[in-house]
Amino acid sequence: MKRQRVRIFLLLALAFVLVLSACATPAPTQPTPTPAAPVEDAQAEDGAPEVEQPISQVVTITDQAGRQVTIEGPVERIISGFYISTSAVIALGLEDRMVGIEARADTRPLYALAAPQLIDLPNVGTAREFNLEGAVALEPDLAILPIRQLDNAGILTELGIPVILVEPETPEKLMEMISLIADAAGVPERAQELIDFYTESLEEITRLTADITERPIVYMAGVGSYLRTAPRDMYQSSLIELAGGRNAASDIEGSSWMDISYEQLLVMNPEVIIIPSDAGYGPEDIMNNQQLAQLAAVQSGRVYQMPGAFEAWDSPVPSFTLGIHWLLSVLHEDIYSLDEMREYAAYFYSRFFGIDIDTTLIER
Repeated sequence: MKRQRVRIFLLLALAFVLVLSACATPAPTQPTPTPAAPVEDAQAEDGAPEVEQPISQVVTITDQAGRQVTIEGPVERIISGFYISTSAVIALGLEDRMVGIEARADTRPLYALAAPQLIDLPNVGTAREFNLEGAVALEPDLAILPIRQLDNAGILTELGIPVILVEPETPEKLMEMISLIADAAGVPERAQELIDFYTESLEEITRLTADITERPIVYMAGVGSYLRTAPRDMYQSSLIELAGGRNAASDIEGSSWMDISYEQLLVMNPEVIIIPSDAGYGPEDIMNNQQLAQLAAVQSGRVYQMPGAFEAWDSPVPSFTLGIHWLLSVLHEDIYSLDEMREYAAYFYSRFFGIDIDTTLIER
């Protein structure tokens, strides 16, 4: 029934977008409630893992934009407009329900390893430029979008397509996002398994770092430039603090990447510089820059690039604790070695993504 309703509204969606582009004010469209599908219609194919069985029920959740979202019937068709939420979908064992994915999926190593079928799915644009028409055409039962897509979420909701808006900028919000997706899709047990793992991992990190008396000043550089950094309200700042360091930019307010000058970086004088895995430059570019020659990190050679063979661990992805463990091995090798970190990463990806990784690709 939901399929028919979305097809009926497809032309309305396209017309609505055209009207918006002409700066007209459209009349509000009231969504038509869809009865929950009977339980017997939501059975998975024989032999499918329990985690992949859509549950037919009405679920109401509050997303990370504070919106009340009601999902009626089984969620069998999911679109994700954000690589972080796509990684969560895979970790929850829901990849076979995906029908649309964010742009540039073919650049994500984890997808090729854990769910290669996703790479060829229709893309629904980027976190900044969402393809509304393409998303509606895919007739999803659930859309997962970054919080900046609030306006498009409203349009999809008017068309009867439930949307979860997410903003996982802290470890706590990341775990909340995973629970929201799992509750919407009817797999709360899988989310709890992940969250239990995170809780144990963070407790172990806290134990390891409890007696650290000297926490080095760490500068997290940006992807496009090393004169761009993560202020205190970003996830990356939490990563540094949890790994036993101090964010060099902790005095800068903000929850998005900030541009700074050479002078500001020299005043910060970080003892360690971390470069994201997908940056367009490397440690040698910083080490060879004469304007940065006086930095403590440059003089000691403590400029590192995060591993990028699997995911960007400096981002709030489901493997976020790997980023903390890796950074801990960099900052405090005396209490946590790189070999221990490699073993931890192999276990995590085997357990939650069903893949065996080449741990030699994890380097400093």
